[in-house]
Amino acid sequence: MLRINNSIAFHENTAIALASVLGNVLVVLAVYVNRALRNTTFCFIVSLAVADIAVGVLVIPLAIIISMGFNTQFYTCLFLTCLLLIITQSSILSLLAIAIDRYLRVKIPTRYDTIVTQGRAYVAVCLCWMLSFLTGLVPMIGWNTHDAKGNSSSSREIFCKFTAVMSMDYMVYFNFFGWVVAPLTIMIALYGEIFRVIRRQLNQRAEATCDGDRYYQKELKLAKSLALVVFLFALCWLPIHIMNCISFFCPKCYIPKFATYIGIFMSHVNSALNPMVYAFRIKRFRLTLIQITRRCMLCRPIQSTQCTTSTPALTEKVDVNL
Repeated sequence: MLRINNSIAFHENTAIALASVLGNVLVVLAVYVNRALRNTTFCFIVSLAVADIAVGVLVIPLAIIISMGFNTQFYTCLFLTCLLLIITQSSILSLLAIAIDRYLRVKIPTRYDTIVTQGRAYVAVCLCWMLSFLTGLVPMIGWNTHDAKGNSSSSREIFCKFTAVMSMDYMVYFNFFGWVVAPLTIMIALYGEIFRVIRRQLNQRAEATCDGDRYYQKELKLAKSLALVVFLFALCWLPIHIMNCISFFCPKCYIPKFATYIGIFMSHVNSALNPMVYAFRIKRFRLTLIQITRRCMLCRPIQSTQCTTSTPALTEKVDVNL
């Protein structure tokens, strides 16, 4: 029975990995093909897509291997588990960067172009990834179970499992409270303010020009789509973190292995959901995906395109296309 369950889990995770890689490669390709999508927001979305591709290519296979367990040196096992944290951290920091970008977009629309340039967006993406590596590799410099479990020799082989090398106080206090709860709280506050500003502007512009009204309607629609991405991230990642908290604060509490598996599986599913949100809720992105699919089916080379549309007085042409 255990062998059958392991086989089912393997095939489910493999399917999620393939869906995540395929969907997010299409996200990157869509931004490459359609120049109208090459704005600062989609720069951060591409960063998020790269992190989700890494989940499919690296994190899910590693998670499967680590869940099965194997013999290796302590710090080799620790480094592999740290890679899982790095990718997760890059995802949440990319989401935070997107929220800040959209907040500036509606808060200071007239100065947005001069403050949020493409070059600064690239720098922000690099900083997100650098910070992800720094926070994810913290266990490598000492915050681990090496001394607690009496592993006096780093060359001695251990049975590699996540809980065998990763300290739960690091996972709960530093990783969860510091780098998951805090960014999510900031994002919730930012999107709350974004919706408030947009609603206020729409109410003030009830008798104003159609162009101004259309600008804020577009911003509202895109903000809802990106807020949905944040909601799905929280929905998929909070269960496994909450179970870690229960295990840490209540060691005697029993958590079924099946529940742990569901929590891990949901965290993997999140990487495959984002492309579907973009496709169903962002029209220009959806049309670009249709174009890519048609060209691939007809075996034609995919060329970069520039879609032209009329531009409202208060907005740049890029956001109108969204």
